[in-house]
Amino acid sequence: MSCEQIIYGTIIYGDEFEAIDGYVCIDDGIITEIGEEPTKSKNIIAPCFVNSHTHIGDSICKDPVLGKCENFKVSKDLDALVRPPDGLKHRILENTPYSDLVSSMRTTIKDMLMTGTSAFADFREGGVLGALALKEAVSDQDIDHIILGRPKCTDRPLEEIISELGRVLQQAEGLGMSGTNDLDMDLLCSSKQKAKDCNKLFAIHAGEKNNTDIDKAISLDPDFLIHMTKAMRSDLQTISDANIPVVVCPRSNFITDVGMPPICEMLESGVTVGVGTDNVMLNSVNMFSEMEFLSKVFGLDDRQVFKMCTLNGASILGLENTGSIKKGNKADLMILNGNSNNLVGISDPLSGMVRRGRPDDILSILYTN
Repeated sequence: MSCEQIIYGTIIYGDEFEAIDGYVCIDDGIITEIGEEPTKSKNIIAPCFVNSHTHIGDSICKDPVLGKCENFKVSKDLDALVRPPDGLKHRILENTPYSDLVSSMRTTIKDMLMTGTSAFADFREGGVLGALALKEAVSDQDIDHIILGRPKCTDRPLEEIISELGRVLQQAEGLGMSGTNDLDMDLLCSSKQKAKDCNKLFAIHAGEKNNTDIDKAISLDPDFLIHMTKAMRSDLQTISDANIPVVVCPRSNFITDVGMPPICEMLESGVTVGVGTDNVMLNSVNMFSEMEFLSKVFGLDDRQVFKMCTLNGASILGLENTGSIKKGNKADLMILNGNSNNLVGISDPLSGMVRRGRPDDILSILYTN
């Protein structure tokens, strides 16, 4: 057994996330061996999270006013918050200096790293400059990232917008578009074709506030859909048959009061489901919080929850050799203290981590970007 580093503990092992006691050998950032043997270590060794949908430009505004309190209920208007081009976030982004935007995104990336996330996908507003800002923010951070850009302004001739998207795609891994109720279908069809011609990803929001944009979004045959909060069984069967994954953002949907995505029905229909934290202006990028929400509010199987937050996200984003602990995969690992005041006494390390794990349980994190 020759390797640069050996870690002992309870390993959340393989694509099925079975808990085994033993060791993990790491050489040059790659898992070279996994052995099962008794160990005195109480550490839990788990794969890092994949945050499959973020808007980290929103880091510039972390405490928006969500609405007036009427009859003890805070009213929230999703369009007023995030709909382009006049939603609160877009007005703030338009007036934010480039250096401030880069700085705020960099702090959020550091927060992701501190809380166990090794990869993320960002729907990056602002056209070419927006994509460049994120590239600068992430340039000195050891984290896998997928930049999905979009045009800065859509109130222009189609030819100009598509030309801009060509420049965006030179800086990004694909396009991440708003919904079909926000944008002209000719633009979206041309955008999808542009991404396809460049061999890049194309993803789109759908079914967040209502279901009127779902059919058109599906017709674009995207690489994945975001939200699908209002999806019906027939919609889910269609996207399952078409092998289109969905990234859900349940905490975000809760705070914007649009309802909860039908995750159980998605899984029953055979849809691959990933998880994202969405807008930083509304939620932290803490994936532990997302897991606890999924487990306790939706009553999902803990192993399924963890898979959605790790391996499924990696698969959806096309990230190879990551998302689980097995030989040949990247050693993107978090080591949790199973003897922490929070975790001591748990009988199932996976369920304990999903239901009650916190960033302060992390002893150390290994990244291999």
